[in-house]
Amino acid sequence: MTRFRNALLGAFLLTLLLIAGGAYWLFGNLDSIVQRAISRYGSQMTQATVKVEEVKIRTADGLGVVRGLVVGNPEGFKTAHALKVGVIEVAIDIRTVADPVVVVKRIVIEAPDVIYEKGAAGTNFEVIQRNIARSLASGSAGGSPSGPMSKPARKIIIDEFIIRGAHAQATTPAMLGQSVSATLPDIVLRNLGREEGGLTPAQLGDRIAKAISQRLLASLGFDRVLKSIGDRMKGLFGR
Repeated sequence: MTRFRNALLGAFLLTLLLIAGGAYWLFGNLDSIVQRAISRYGSQMTQATVKVEEVKIRTADGLGVVRGLVVGNPEGFKTAHALKVGVIEVAIDIRTVADPVVVVKRIVIEAPDVIYEKGAAGTNFEVIQRNIARSLASGSAGGSPSGPMSKPARKIIIDEFIIRGAHAQATTPAMLGQSVSATLPDIVLRNLGREEGGLTPAQLGDRIAKAISQRLLASLGFDRVLKSIGDRMKGLFGR
């Protein structure tokens, strides 16, 4: 239960970091810059292939959409992806993009598809989370500055953060290609970072993880189900 919840939170944290990081690049050839930033830095952070089909953000009002975000798996995992999102809606306060604190009015993650896979080295999201943690520790993804000459991390305020229609699957090698699945309840968080005058992406991720974990506690039991299936499979094959 705890492992799967943390894995799912890692997926949402990753999506938040990618979108929030992309919001820093709202000048020049906006759409292509954000698209390249998501793919390049997302892949570096996760050590998995990150792709995005299209980014459209209007510089006039900061409204935008990210389509076809796919986060692959690190080496050693077999499922098609770790996270796939068809549409992410974004509304940025365009007046703040050059400020030390960027205000994101709204992020809506629409119908994310999460695949949670247990492998020999742990789960795909445990590996991804370790890779992200190393990136955050180095300061390359909005963590604490890594040296006396480092610039302060850019901060973010998110007025409304919504995850709706999320679908999750879980599988292990013992399930022989089968999986268990669940539709998750919609989640709405508001005024993230308002009281503090902004949070770094790492701080935002921690805040969101704690809030989501409370709401998922009663709705997910994948770890328990996987253990039960694994025990039955072992009994079936006499191991």
